[in-house]
Amino acid sequence: MYKEFYGFESFPFNITPNPRFLFLSGTHLDALQHLRYGVEQRKGFIALVGEVGCGKTTLCRRLLEELDREVYETALILNPSLSEEQLLRAILTELGEAVESNAKVDLLDQLNRVLLARIEAGKEIVLIIDEAQNLSLELLEQIRMLSNLETDEQKLLQIILMGQPELSEKLARKELRQLRQRILVYYELGKLNLPELEHYIHHRLTLAGGRGRPRFTRWAIKSIHRRSGGVPRLINNLCDKALLAAFVRGSDQVTWWDVRRARKEL
Repeated sequence: MYKEFYGFESFPFNITPNPRFLFLSGTHLDALQHLRYGVEQRKGFIALVGEVGCGKTTLCRRLLEELDREVYETALILNPSLSEEQLLRAILTELGEAVESNAKVDLLDQLNRVLLARIEAGKEIVLIIDEAQNLSLELLEQIRMLSNLETDEQKLLQIILMGQPELSEKLARKELRQLRQRILVYYELGKLNLPELEHYIHHRLTLAGGRGRPRFTRWAIKSIHRRSGGVPRLINNLCDKALLAAFVRGSDQVTWWDVRRARKEL
């Protein structure tokens, strides 16, 4: 396959959210700084919104890598299609606690005790919910109630909601105005422009072990930008298939025709 042909140590355009390959465009760097600020300043509620494949999950993983593990403990919820009781159990499990009951009132009491103990031990607790646009109104209200858990000095839980643009639409609903008012840090993740996309491709090729080959032509890059709309996941898909097309030709250049063939396959 093309990995050996071009001398890569790893595939440069995998779509899995690997923080090692994170490319900090202007909008991604700004988003990461918003996340850091919200967590470090204990803002309580943070929302990160972006289209499918824009890099929200990768940014989240980068944030988790940067947080001091001596200070921060995290609970990551990847599947938000849960009942209120299931959510509470999932948070406790993520924090390494054995669930003591299945009743909602008991779960809330246990979570409150656990969080208080962690705070007294000098810990900060961050709850991250991915695909938050899929949360029901009832569950979003439950999450708002979790933000009421506090001492006289601070919140017991910091909450990051990550989701697609539908999350913004949901938060704009009248029923969720109390939750919306508590989101003190909000950021919408943008797409890559043409110069950023060119740097993005070079960045990933270099990290994968590329040493100047292959080279994407200017017309290939323009075509990738037009077809992907600047969305990193779509860029990865197109680049991966275009590399394969160039490899089949035995070429060190990825051309417009390779991108065209990749687009047809996808």
